[in-house]
Amino acid sequence: MSKSTLPSHILHSGFFHPVLRSWQAPNVELTPNNLMFPLFIGEEQGVVPLPSMPGVFRYGCSNLKDALQPLVDKGLKSILLFGVLSHLPKDEKASHADSVKNPVMMALPRLRNWFPNLVIACDVCLCSYTSHGHCGLMKDGVLDNEASIARIAEVAVSYANAGAHIIAPSDMMDGRVGAIKEYLIKAGFGNRVAVLSYSAKFASGFYGPFRSVTKSAPVFSDRKCYQLPPGSQGLAARACSRDVEEGCDMLMVKPGLPYLDIVKKTKENHPEYPLFVFQVSGEYAMLYHAAKAGALDLKQALEEVLLAMRRAGADCIITYFTPLILDWLAPKSKY
Repeated sequence: MSKSTLPSHILHSGFFHPVLRSWQAPNVELTPNNLMFPLFIGEEQGVVPLPSMPGVFRYGCSNLKDALQPLVDKGLKSILLFGVLSHLPKDEKASHADSVKNPVMMALPRLRNWFPNLVIACDVCLCSYTSHGHCGLMKDGVLDNEASIARIAEVAVSYANAGAHIIAPSDMMDGRVGAIKEYLIKAGFGNRVAVLSYSAKFASGFYGPFRSVTKSAPVFSDRKCYQLPPGSQGLAARACSRDVEEGCDMLMVKPGLPYLDIVKKTKENHPEYPLFVFQVSGEYAMLYHAAKAGALDLKQALEEVLLAMRRAGADCIITYFTPLILDWLAPKSKY
């Protein structure tokens, strides 16, 4: 008997049927619970298409109910909010990151009223609100880490007061999770608002479309001194462990597909923590344009990517494809 016909080497008999395939991957089923929908909210009303991310839109506060109701009806469980400024001034202190005119601050109470069962996370970073485009505050041309985390924690409390369920700091400043938790506890939100830390966020080339949408590219230099080097495994592990020690409730790896080894390692190191993966704007655009050009079938390719993320250990995937995926997951009528 040749090696290829040994019973232990015959694999196809284990996954020739859909039910058998489901048994081979019992923990990677994708449901609406495994999806978080990122949303851009602007100052202006209306639904604005975004050229750098075809099929994705920026919404005014008053347009959110109509946009989200069909998705909630299909099972959407959570969203992640990003504010976009068009007219409000940006300054050195990121003054409008949590002002009463900030679109996220305005949207939060409305969303809580419209969708009481929807979990609302808010990205907390300063880059979209600073005049220099960096994720923290600057002093003499360099990041002032202590001032940065204090300001970020202030913004976090403002979002909590406005109705956020989850604070998601994406700035990658040292110690920001501990500062946010301290401020939340002092404000009475210690057991009522969760912290989803962008624990392993890499200095990636896949953020381009997002920065175009939010107008958040740095005016000078880059973010390589505070976002993780793409080749690093050790720093990612240390960053996740540090955020766990500082009290985060959930971990995240960003971007997704190029860093599935980090996803797997993070889940192995911290199996007791929910792990999020952000399929970022460049990943979205890459799949969208490849499908548009006829290079691949979007449904087949996207399902494969999502499966790979779940297999690597992702409990929740943050993806701009969420509306499309919810359509795929929706029960089909028998009639």
